[in-house]
Amino acid sequence: MRVGVLAVQGGFEAHERAITRLGAASVEVRAAADLAAIDGLILPGGESTTISKGIEKHGLRSPIQEFVRSGGAVFGTCAGLIVLDRNHLDVIDIVAIRNAFGRQIASFECDIAVEGLGDESVRAVFIRAPKIDEVGEGVEVLASHEGTPVVARRENILVCTFHPELTDDMRMHAYFLAMAGSKKRAVEA
Repeated sequence: MRVGVLAVQGGFEAHERAITRLGAASVEVRAAADLAAIDGLILPGGESTTISKGIEKHGLRSPIQEFVRSGGAVFGTCAGLIVLDRNHLDVIDIVAIRNAFGRQIASFECDIAVEGLGDESVRAVFIRAPKIDEVGEGVEVLASHEGTPVVARRENILVCTFHPELTDDMRMHAYFLAMAGSKKRAVEA
């Protein structure tokens, strides 16, 4: 399996390490052609405005939207979630609010129960994290923190407001790889 990580800005290297630990090949995505040979795409955390500008600069807006429309699995974490929302790439019907849990100094970690990942909680690292403010039709909330959605999914798109790549718990990435694997089988069938 080959998983692309958008590499225009942000913490893409940590996602690459997580994917590799799980036995998948990692591909840095910087051009539209890079999307052709991948089974899934991760949009990492970083700075959402800078990531959005990088997407525009490299002509990736329409290719990413088409990748999603064609059934490609996509995982957006923190700023990557913002970039995927209704007000940006508009591929998942959510609205995110930037830095909703506070500035850098207010960063925190906590345990979150995520539906579909078993009984053990996930350690969530929130760094200038957004919150999911609105959830549209067809979007399933998989986890919340203090009543605020922090993990959501709609068909082939998974988003979370925290940084699963900064812990040793690979379950969020494994869940995403399973999504990407089902897309791969559909293409090969």
